[in-house]
Amino acid sequence: MNYPVWDVPVLGGAWVIAIIAIIHVLISHFAVGGGLFLPMAERRALAQGRAEWMPLLKRHSRFFLVLTAAAGTVTGVGIWFSIGLGSPAGTSALIHNFVFVWAIEWVFFLVEITAAAVYYYTWDRVSDKLHLAVGWVYAVSSLWTLIIINGILAFMLTPAGAWLDAAGTGDEVRTLWPAFFNAEYWPSLIARALVAISLAGTYALVTVSLLDGAKHGDLKESFARWSSRWVLPGFVLMPIAMGWFVAALPEGAREILALGVGSAGVGAFTQVTRAALYAAVGSATIAPIVLLLVWRDARHLRLSHALAVIGLALLTTGASEMAREMLRKPYVVRGYMYSNGLLEAAVDTPEERMASYLANSPWVRPAEAQAWASPVSSESYQLDRGELMYRGQCMACHTRDGYRSTRRLLASRDRDGIQSILTMLHERPEDSPYNRYMPPLVGTADEIAALGDYLFEDTTVARRAYLKKEGLTEDESVAPAEPEAQD
Repeated sequence: MNYPVWDVPVLGGAWVIAIIAIIHVLISHFAVGGGLFLPMAERRALAQGRAEWMPLLKRHSRFFLVLTAAAGTVTGVGIWFSIGLGSPAGTSALIHNFVFVWAIEWVFFLVEITAAAVYYYTWDRVSDKLHLAVGWVYAVSSLWTLIIINGILAFMLTPAGAWLDAAGTGDEVRTLWPAFFNAEYWPSLIARALVAISLAGTYALVTVSLLDGAKHGDLKESFARWSSRWVLPGFVLMPIAMGWFVAALPEGAREILALGVGSAGVGAFTQVTRAALYAAVGSATIAPIVLLLVWRDARHLRLSHALAVIGLALLTTGASEMAREMLRKPYVVRGYMYSNGLLEAAVDTPEERMASYLANSPWVRPAEAQAWASPVSSESYQLDRGELMYRGQCMACHTRDGYRSTRRLLASRDRDGIQSILTMLHERPEDSPYNRYMPPLVGTADEIAALGDYLFEDTTVARRAYLKKEGLTEDESVAPAEPEAQD
């Protein structure tokens, strides 16, 4: 289905989704880990008679409530808003296939938010036993939200074969559980749980860093050191979880990772491999930094130290999420739907890819369909048609001047070079280097020619700048049509 296109200059819709999602992941995983941290810390304080911990835990629970219930909720809504505009077909597919799973998750989310508010506002107002019970209600409900959401996110990378066979038949509900408990479900769940636990200890450093070490040195030291131990499970077990995660990847995704590793020496270090490396280095660095800061001199732990660790956690989270997203390319749901909303089954053969893209849009009236499928004589109409092709099939991943800029990528190509790229995307020969990263190009010969004309005209300024820089003229040869591995 050809939905209206969300045109975001420079960033592109994909980066808007990514920015909101990375912030939300950092907060939502803290919501899970912190939900376990608070009742465990309170239980420890009660069992060991550490009354001095209670005011600090109350302060931390306020920070926790504001960050998770306010910022977490806003970014969560932001994700739904941005994916609904940036990838409406993919969002629709996930809602339709997991509608009851989403409903269950929202029930747990309501319980989670309610319990977080009750937990904070009942400090010193109810018995310790009841207050601790509220904390455990929050911990369990937040863990269930992770358990549920993880299945849907993992499904996008590794949908079950049984579900793919049933997709589009109306019997998808019969394969719900194989789709939910897919190949990446358990390694992904363990990895996310380890991240949540590590973030719980990391965020606790923000609260404890605000204590005056001169006045409350013993309290600051004891709480900071206990909190720092929460980063150890992730440090020790994350390599195992990531090894399992990579082993469960589809063959094509593993090939992309291997390609980046194998070609790093010749300068073709792919973005997905680079992001995975950043995530691995960041994960391995956080724990030593936290332990060094806390066990060396916890009394002088500053807010700037804690925020620096949070910043590193944000970069690591961003790199890991970007790597996971890029491993799906060129799909939204691997093996089912491409990143531009086209269904793989609908464009699998050359004959299907020759069907008119513009005439088959549901927004076109039947009487107009024939006109869209026919050649046009006016050059302006040809360029307009090419722009519609560009907006519908290219802008899910590319922008004109920003991220994955088509003007930058095509500046060194002449008209024939651009058309050569489009032909490879349309015909998809088995040895095409574009198949790993880009969806097939769908349309009649006239529509594809119109897209080529539009791209050539749209890159005119960028091409002239490139030719001037290289000392070339319009008549001289330009670079061959080879993909850029990092894109």
